[in-house]
Amino acid sequence: MLFSTEQEQAIAARLRYYRDMGVFDFYRRGNASVVASEDETASEISAQTIEETMPKTEIMTGAAEDFLTAQPGPVPPEQRAEALRVIQEDIGACTRCPLAFLGRHTIVFGEGDPNARLMFVGEGPGADEDAQGRPFVGRAGQLLNNMIAAMGLKREQVYIANIVKCRPPQNRTPEPVEANTCTQFLFRQMDVIRPEVIVALGSTAATYLLGSKSSLNALRGRLHEVRGARLIITYHPAYLLRDPRQKKEAWKDLQMAMAELGLPVPKRSAEE
Repeated sequence: MLFSTEQEQAIAARLRYYRDMGVFDFYRRGNASVVASEDETASEISAQTIEETMPKTEIMTGAAEDFLTAQPGPVPPEQRAEALRVIQEDIGACTRCPLAFLGRHTIVFGEGDPNARLMFVGEGPGADEDAQGRPFVGRAGQLLNNMIAAMGLKREQVYIANIVKCRPPQNRTPEPVEANTCTQFLFRQMDVIRPEVIVALGSTAATYLLGSKSSLNALRGRLHEVRGARLIITYHPAYLLRDPRQKKEAWKDLQMAMAELGLPVPKRSAEE
C-alpha cells in the first residue's frame, strides 16, 4: 500500500517519538518481527504493519513520567518572560508528533502573565486558535474571559495554555502519543511560571496533568497537586456552551480557586 506524503511524514514522526522514548523494536502480532531501522522509509512499511506494530501508548509512558516529575530550580520573576521565549524557540516549527502533518497552521504556545498566580489549561487549539496562534479566542474563549472576569481578574493577569499546542483534526481529542509528546513543553512552562493554582478545563486536561484517567465528576470538588501547584478540575468552556446548566457547578470550582488564592468572592456569578 502506498502512502501520501503527509501519511509518510506522520508515520516517520511517530517512529521518531518512540525512539525518543527509548522504544526501538516493533513486533508484528504473530511470529514475524519487524525492526524499524533509521533508514527505513515510511513507504516501505505497510499500513497493517504500522497499525499492528505500534505500541499501545498509555496515558503516560515511563520515560515521559520521569521527565515530567523532574523539576528544575525556580526562575527569578524578572527572567520568566525570557525563559518562556526560550521554550517557544525550542519548540520551533515542531514536527515531533503526527499533529504537525494533519492540517496544523499555527503552533499555539500559550499567553498571559509570566508571573501569574493562576493558570488555566485546556485541551487543544480550535479553528480560531489555529488561525490566530492564541489560546481560547473563539466562542469558548469568550466564555473563559467571562469566567475570569467573574473571578475579579483580567485575562492579562492569568496564564492560558493547552495540553497540545497544535489543533487536532476536526477538534478531536488528542491521541496519547500527541499529548505525551507535547506536555513536556507545557510542564516546562509551568515550572517557569510556578502558578499557585492551576485550573484544568475538561477531562483531557485533567487526565494529562494528573497522569491518570478518572471521571470529571470524581475529580471535581477537591484539591489535587501538580508540580507544586494546587490543581482544581472544572468543565471545559466548550462543554458549558453545550450545556449551560453546568455553569453553576463550574462557578463552584472557580470559587474554590479564588479561595485558594485569597481572592474575595464577588456577588456576581460566572453565569451573568
